[in-house]
Amino acid sequence: MADALDDRRHCLDNEDRGREDQADIEKIREKLRIAQEAKAAGVSSMRCPRCDGSLKESEFEEVLIDTCEKCGGVWLDSGELEQLTQRDTTGWFSRLWFSEG
Repeated sequence: MADALDDRRHCLDNEDRGREDQADIEKIREKLRIAQEAKAAGVSSMRCPRCDGSLKESEFEEVLIDTCEKCGGVWLDSGELEQLTQRDTTGWFSRLWFSEG
């Protein structure tokens, strides 16, 4: 009898976890939908880490960067700094990062 009750509890626990997992999946899908709509509108769904303003995607030296509409901060995603330094082999940006000494 105890085995049957344990099995029932186990099944109920699995059902609860399944519902929780489904709710988490729906939250992630909603976040992805919001991010896709923002990207299509040219606005990032992310907030500025400095002032919590809206980030707008813009092109600089053929690299898409995020700029805060509130404080003017510039935020780079993974790999964007490398792309910018590769394009600027003789300018101030390159000298700043690759100076010897």
